[in-house]
Amino acid sequence: MMMWLLLLIAGGGSWLLLLYIERRKTTRTKQLIEPSLDHKASALVPFIDYNHYDLSSKEQAYAVLLLAVPAFVIGYIFYQNVMLSLAFSATGFLFPKIRRQQLIHKRKHMLYVQFKQALSCLSSSMTVGKSIETAFREAWEDLKLLYPDPACLIVVEFGLICRKVDNGEPIESALKHFADRSHLEDVQSFTDVFLTCKRAGGNLVEVMKRTATVITEKLEITQEISVMIAQKRFESRVLVIAPIAIVAVLAFSSPDYMEPLYKGSGILIMTVCLFLLGACYALTQKIMDIKV
Repeated sequence: MMMWLLLLIAGGGSWLLLLYIERRKTTRTKQLIEPSLDHKASALVPFIDYNHYDLSSKEQAYAVLLLAVPAFVIGYIFYQNVMLSLAFSATGFLFPKIRRQQLIHKRKHMLYVQFKQALSCLSSSMTVGKSIETAFREAWEDLKLLYPDPACLIVVEFGLICRKVDNGEPIESALKHFADRSHLEDVQSFTDVFLTCKRAGGNLVEVMKRTATVITEKLEITQEISVMIAQKRFESRVLVIAPIAIVAVLAFSSPDYMEPLYKGSGILIMTVCLFLLGACYALTQKIMDIKV
């Protein structure tokens, strides 16, 4: 019993440690190369496809442990068998794919928020009569002041656009390349309208202001929804954790009472219960994933 308790405490402590490291971990965009002032150095800056994210070996191992450790603890609570718990913890190898999607979503949301600020800088420059190319360069300088981190996504992207323009590439082509890689609907819509206004003539300043307003409204609605469902999200996690805690308490306090569930058909019952808990958690996450 003491070994079982120590194993449970060690597993829970490892899980909490991994979660703490995750919160303190900086984004992988720190690995991007700082844009150089040399035009020829633009080739050194990688083009990011925001629908793809390659996990490093360290990140893959971290993602596996992030699920494997709590899965082992939960498996031991429900089965009290090391081999079955190890088999259950093997589900951690499925988590890197989920983790990759989480990082992609996080990076795209970060770019989306920064793009709204970039549009404000562009409209300010163009309001005073600056050309489009000059407005992009001044917006890049303003963004470097707003985001001192040289690995900031929007700073890197605007730096690439400015360098392409300096090297003789049309700004329409450079902006289109950025929009295609961003895979963000509002960025692509803005680019299409920008190209139309550039070719046929139009009020680019008004287009930028309108796009910035739409993005701001979407962000405000998303934030309001997040606040509204925060309590429900917490309740859903409690409802998933509560049965596990109850089983653990009963296993500690009344091992004879729980013994039939750890042998014979009891293992099947425990497996069904785990499956239902996992299905409930997945369903609640899907319900609360509200897209604006």
